[in-house]
Amino acid sequence: MSGSKINVAKQAIEYIKNNLHPEMILGIGTGSTVNFFIEQLKEYRHKFAGAVSSSDASSILLNENGIEVFNLNDVIDIAYYIDGADEVSPENCLIKGGGGAHTREKIVASASNEFICIVDQSKMVNLLGAFPLPIEVIPESRSLVARKIISMGGIPTYRTGFITDQGNHILDISNMDISNPAALEALINNIPGVVDNGIFAANKPKTVLVSK
Repeated sequence: MSGSKINVAKQAIEYIKNNLHPEMILGIGTGSTVNFFIEQLKEYRHKFAGAVSSSDASSILLNENGIEVFNLNDVIDIAYYIDGADEVSPENCLIKGGGGAHTREKIVASASNEFICIVDQSKMVNLLGAFPLPIEVIPESRSLVARKIISMGGIPTYRTGFITDQGNHILDISNMDISNPAALEALINNIPGVVDNGIFAANKPKTVLVSK
């Protein structure tokens, strides 16, 4: 598995390396595939200004590899956002959030000019939903959101012992009909107490690179 992740990380480097320039800011996602990408990226760290990170874990790894990390509030333009996914549909819609970082991932993706998703072949699916859909919730609203999800046909499971970088909780939803990802993404995000959910339809990637 690590071989395929290294392979697709190298594909992403090939995709962006000729466009890097000293003022460029990259957006960097979270997860094991992205960790391989950061390892590859350190060779090019002098060719761009730095990165906006989607998680504390990625920020630490970027710093360890000599890449400056910027706060999104201090950045005007992000050229590319590079991140993995838990599932990718034929239309490039995603489920993300297995690592619990999907809220910040979606923010950085939306701020970027181009979202590049890097995955191994096992993440490509015909229909989203076999992987549980993560929903980040404000702690006080967790039971309320869970009841709303049950009324929509989903089965929520509280991710015990896990706190997001924003200090919130995660509900992982199974048995959900995600045949219309964009509509469901909006519907769930309208539930009071939901911070964001792991469907990436409004902010889906322009480019999906799959390990060879």
